[in-house]
Amino acid sequence: MKSEHMLSRRGFCLCCIGAAGFAATGGWLSPREAYAEARGLVSLIKDSAAKSVITTHKLRDGIIILEGSGGNVAVLGGKDGLVMVDAGISVSRKQMAKALAEISPDPVTHLVNTHWHFDHADGNAWIGSGGAKIIAHENTRKYLSQVQRVEDWDYNFLPLEPRAVPKHVFSKEHSLKLNGESVTLKYYGPAHTDGDISVMFGEADVLHVGDTYWNGIYPFIDHSTGGSIDGMIAASEANLSASTDKTIIIPGHGNPVSNRTELQNFRDMLVAIREIVAALKRAGRSRDEAVAAKPTAAFDAKWGNFVIDPGFFTRLVYEGV
Repeated sequence: MKSEHMLSRRGFCLCCIGAAGFAATGGWLSPREAYAEARGLVSLIKDSAAKSVITTHKLRDGIIILEGSGGNVAVLGGKDGLVMVDAGISVSRKQMAKALAEISPDPVTHLVNTHWHFDHADGNAWIGSGGAKIIAHENTRKYLSQVQRVEDWDYNFLPLEPRAVPKHVFSKEHSLKLNGESVTLKYYGPAHTDGDISVMFGEADVLHVGDTYWNGIYPFIDHSTGGSIDGMIAASEANLSASTDKTIIIPGHGNPVSNRTELQNFRDMLVAIREIVAALKRAGRSRDEAVAAKPTAAFDAKWGNFVIDPGFFTRLVYEGV
């Protein structure tokens, strides 16, 4: 049961590994074959989420994390109804609805998407069908409104139905007052994608940073929609500036309850590996030669054990330097 749960909460990353493994072979698929291959990987994630147990983590001031349906979801209850940060994957609706009902019988009135990826926004449809106001960065709405390809997954995502697409978008910053919390949404600029935002619950001092931070694991960087290693580093520095030693930090993936020290370690790892890979690239090493040089070796024991493998992470970094 434990291994099944671990797969479900990190299945998104297994998709990346599978796609990267194929890409590393230099193989070529026809469009039909590529679609079938990617569909199998995405289906694996969804099948896992459909069976996942939702784990509840209670923070402070009524903020709760729901872990087990794609990315880590934050929920705040109160007189204004349930406020959610990210929606998970729709196939786990039954488990998610049960977890939400245990928090409060009130409906979800506000949903914030930290970015467009399906493990964070696929649940928009069923949450939106209940009348929730869906809020996101303007680039997130763009990607959810059109066919969007992710090269590293060999997959074309179809547009979401209208009720699932964020109708309330912003470009730089947006503020809300909900359930006694001052909720501040801030755009990073290009980072994991080019639509990532942070969500700060001011009074509680809880910061949800989406997929700009993967706690204890190498992150995926989506070059197809504007992500880069430099953007991830810049976002990490913005998150450090926005937090203190007392701030609870919620990452998009990995252990869902984190802090500034762990985030600093993540940032330092990104910087160190970026510099090593950049030096290899400046020296004329090809991507495959850079991978063979094992530039992440000093970090693999801590960061490379489960999700994005060292070779795939090296390729992602190489592309962005």
